[in-house]
Amino acid sequence: MEVTYLYHSGFAADTGKHFIIFDYWKNTPAGGGLKDGVIDPKEIKDRDVIVLSSHRHKDHFNKVILDWPAVIPRCRIILSDDIKKTNGAITIGPDSELIQPDFALRTLRSNDEGVAFALNIDGLSIYHAGDLNWWHWEGEPGSWNDDIKQSYKKEVDRLKKETFDIAFIPVDPRLNEQYAWGMDYFMRTVNTRFAVPVHFGDDVSVLDRLFNDPVSKNYRDKIVPLKIRGQSFMID
Repeated sequence: MEVTYLYHSGFAADTGKHFIIFDYWKNTPAGGGLKDGVIDPKEIKDRDVIVLSSHRHKDHFNKVILDWPAVIPRCRIILSDDIKKTNGAITIGPDSELIQPDFALRTLRSNDEGVAFALNIDGLSIYHAGDLNWWHWEGEPGSWNDDIKQSYKKEVDRLKKETFDIAFIPVDPRLNEQYAWGMDYFMRTVNTRFAVPVHFGDDVSVLDRLFNDPVSKNYRDKIVPLKIRGQSFMID
């Protein structure tokens, strides 16, 4: 599988049989292609394409994806059910399963909006968190932060017996000292071959911070530091 960074929480995963797109939203520069971190549907018009959006937030969903089936004959779009404009796409809510002849998809309940995805396809297991994270915001009441912590741990604990080839996990620099709490708990709880930090926008410095942070010592060799849009790496 070849994984390409599209921006923020957006990624493309090419298994050879399927071309999978998660949480695509930044559709510029105009005329760009995959090498720029942009999806041009004409580039993948002959592929078997699966597009997933975890929730309606503008940094995770762009309605342009709803136009892609007009260009890509074999294009399936799967949206969290909090997204109201669907154009006939498949919708899925939290704690649900979608079984297709060529893949199996399960969802977790996000503690922000929408869902997280656990996808099994072509012999690979992929986790994409969406906005499910250990959000600890300075200034919020302690009871609010504690509820978020408990809801995050509850959902991640459901995956204790799972093994993921790759997991896309938020590492948000806006959380200050708490930026890696979600990543750390996931990596200590769930067996994961490769972990890709997401949800950092333009602040790529958070990736160097994570690599130099003692918290990541025991799983640092599993972290893939994709920083540049269009950057790719391979999973055997």
